[in-house]
Amino acid sequence: MRIEVVVLIGYFVGMIGMGIFWNKRSKKSEDYMLGGRAMGPFVTALTLQTTAMSGFMFMGGPAMAYAAGWFAVFYAVGDAGGGLVNITVLGRRMRRLSQLLDCISPIEYLEKRYQSIPVKVIACIIAIFGLSGYVLAQFLSAGKTLVSLFDFPFAPGVIIGVTVILIYTFIGGYFAVAWTDVIQGLIMVGAMISVLALSLIKLGGLGGLNARLHAIDPTYLSIWGKDLQYEGAYGVIAGAILIYLIGYMGLPHCVNKHMAMESPKTAKGTIVYATIWTQLFCFSPYILGLCGIVLLPKLADPEMVIPELANMMFPGIISAIVLTAIMSAIMSTVAALLLLVGTLVSIDIYKRWLKPTATDHQVIFVSRAAIIGVGIVGITIAIVQPPGVFALVVFAFGVMASAFLPSYVCAVWWKKANATGSCASMILGGGTAFIWTAANLETVTAMHPFFAGVIVSSLAMYIGSHFGKKPTKEILDLMDRIPGKKMANVSPKIQMASSKQLATESRAVSQFLQLKESNLMKELQCYGRN
Repeated sequence: MRIEVVVLIGYFVGMIGMGIFWNKRSKKSEDYMLGGRAMGPFVTALTLQTTAMSGFMFMGGPAMAYAAGWFAVFYAVGDAGGGLVNITVLGRRMRRLSQLLDCISPIEYLEKRYQSIPVKVIACIIAIFGLSGYVLAQFLSAGKTLVSLFDFPFAPGVIIGVTVILIYTFIGGYFAVAWTDVIQGLIMVGAMISVLALSLIKLGGLGGLNARLHAIDPTYLSIWGKDLQYEGAYGVIAGAILIYLIGYMGLPHCVNKHMAMESPKTAKGTIVYATIWTQLFCFSPYILGLCGIVLLPKLADPEMVIPELANMMFPGIISAIVLTAIMSAIMSTVAALLLLVGTLVSIDIYKRWLKPTATDHQVIFVSRAAIIGVGIVGITIAIVQPPGVFALVVFAFGVMASAFLPSYVCAVWWKKANATGSCASMILGGGTAFIWTAANLETVTAMHPFFAGVIVSSLAMYIGSHFGKKPTKEILDLMDRIPGKKMANVSPKIQMASSKQLATESRAVSQFLQLKESNLMKELQCYGRN
């Protein structure tokens, strides 16, 4: 058996073993879907960043650089600061408010913050659509990676890669996803830096790389892209930077990580670890795409730049480890996406609409069934009609980020934000990004789909929030408590509303204690008067 096969099989067995190990910790739905809200800063940082980066960074990003030259690095500029912005703006505040509202799902969080069923329905539709596209892109990446490693046909590659991901996500839930992300994040950084270092040495450093690119086509060095295709398109450049700089705040599978932190204070340490990781990782894939232009001039599929460079630079076992890093990036994202889809189906649809009295066991069962269902559908689409990874990721990312970003940010920073504004923002922002991409309006308007979408969604949130019902006093009280150090003093009305989402036994206890507290306060008041 080839050494590459042995290495990857060993890695797969290890990931499944992690799922089995952490399965023992998942005693209830909050454990399975949020890791019991017990994730520390290091784990939070790596699971957040590896989930965000995905197989796109090993395939889509290098392919973009291979086609467009140095222009592609604009995406890396935003990506390098995206984690910092995401955690700084949302981390601590969202962690606190999500627990005050007793939320497990990022969509449930929007419903409770804006106190609106339409918000939940619209958010569910957009999230499932966007997450499905994202999942499909990762399935494609998994298939291509295993084709490179095993020389398998594409279909078996997709099936094998996805099956392993389904197994450990199905078994272990959030604990398994988070801790495998830690291992995968370290492998990803080490592998990427190793391939980049050897490639640059071979080319004589960045200076040698640029000289070789200039000899091939001087426009590779232009900020406007190869053949100056984006000349004067400042809206495209702004979108390329902003989509990853601020876009992560609009992705449900990324903001979900804030809800799983051990405490609001965890955000401080998370910022440090996430920033270090992104600076080591984010620019490398795009520079490797540029190296591929010189070292792999006849490459048939630009999305295979890094696998081909790994095979060129390293002997068999090291090459296998590098290719395993690509699987790590893919698996970390797919696991988080599948887990979130399972959460949406089980919490936001099944428990919210179909069976409000569902037990934790029933909720977890439905979540696991949804994970398997999405996996089967995704495999089928990936095999029958495979699109490009870069285009699919940017499309799904842009639609979700445009739709959700103002709603998540305003939920914790703007008291006037209401359900009308949130609904208008999600529909108009996501719709704009969708139409902009589908109609290829970027070439006509010189504006990136995400840039157009986020402008429209932000305006819609601001204007829409001046109409409809204002946030209730209970929500305003909770927002006043977000910056505070105490989690107590939640209004009785909010406590009662939250208790309706709990299991039957917990709800009864919660309501009994609230009633006893209310009666005690009345007795004390009467005693004071006497």
